[in-house]
Amino acid sequence: QVQLVESGGGLVQPGASLRLSCAASGSIFSIHDMGWYRQAPGKQRETVAIITRGGSTNFADSVKGRFTISRDNAKNTVYLQMNSLKPEDTAVYYCYSGVRVTPVLRYDDYWGQGTQVTVSS
Repeated sequence: QVQLVESGGGLVQPGASLRLSCAASGSIFSIHDMGWYRQAPGKQRETVAIITRGGSTNFADSVKGRFTISRDNAKNTVYLQMNSLKPEDTAVYYCYSGVRVTPVLRYDDYWGQGTQVTVSS
């Protein structure tokens, strides 16, 4: 089994920063893409940021210039640095990882349990 454990969420005021972490563990041969998604009440889950194993990144337009995604391949960990947080960033944030569990070229999708981020004055 593969598990993704998230941390770093919380309640902050507008303009504050948070750093989310997600560590993958278990039967892992290698990890392809990693990323963060979020879902606010009454809304569809949306992509926040994606990072490939080689370091290429993509961001949602709503977070460009404010959020940074990074990864530590040795630790199987992905990070999301969130700066200048806005109330509209309030959501449950989910970690994603595409995991290769054997030498066979196949990746399966895994998701974390989610961590709540609330931005409010």
